[in-house]
Amino acid sequence: MTLVTSLLAQLSNAMTSIFLLFLTVVFMLLEVPQLPAKLQHIMVRPVEGMGAIQRALDSVSRYLVLKTAISLVTGCVVWGMLVALDVRFAFVWGLLAFALNYIPNIGSVLAAIPPVLQVLVFSGLYDALILLAGYLVINLVFGNILEPRMMGRGLGLSTLVVFLSLIFWGWLLGPVGMLLSVPLTIIVKIALEQTAGGQSIAVLLSDMSHRG
Repeated sequence: MTLVTSLLAQLSNAMTSIFLLFLTVVFMLLEVPQLPAKLQHIMVRPVEGMGAIQRALDSVSRYLVLKTAISLVTGCVVWGMLVALDVRFAFVWGLLAFALNYIPNIGSVLAAIPPVLQVLVFSGLYDALILLAGYLVINLVFGNILEPRMMGRGLGLSTLVVFLSLIFWGWLLGPVGMLLSVPLTIIVKIALEQTAGGQSIAVLLSDMSHRG
């Protein structure tokens, strides 16, 4: 009974995070059209920088839309797999997979832990290994093949910066900060690129591997 109570508490927290995630994504997408005008007041060369800023903001919007679509499909596939394997709380674990897929690098791994542990406790090692294999296949297809193809060459952040931004925004804003660490860091980077003294910091955040 204690395990069930603990699971329900974790599910409640997950649902709260998912709700906050939806609100944050919606408000960020609504804010994007107004952001260039705001940044124009703090830029060193506003006329020269507006084109670059608009392209960067378009990239952030594209990232949020594509990430939401990929996360939604991932959550649906996870839900279908769990239903096929007769795993309890399949819908909730699908929602969790959808939400945590926003977290770069480790989100899909974190989403697999609760259902795999649940199956290990209630159904045994063999079923848990089958479920784990299913998660690995989903992560391979969506995380390593589909998502990179849809995202293209990326948003210009180095891998180290993506990981460190995950830690920083998670510390500052909690779970929602982890979920939105990439777009938040992109916004900071483009602001630094167009402000006095910020260009050198923006270079440190950049991914130089795609530059000639």
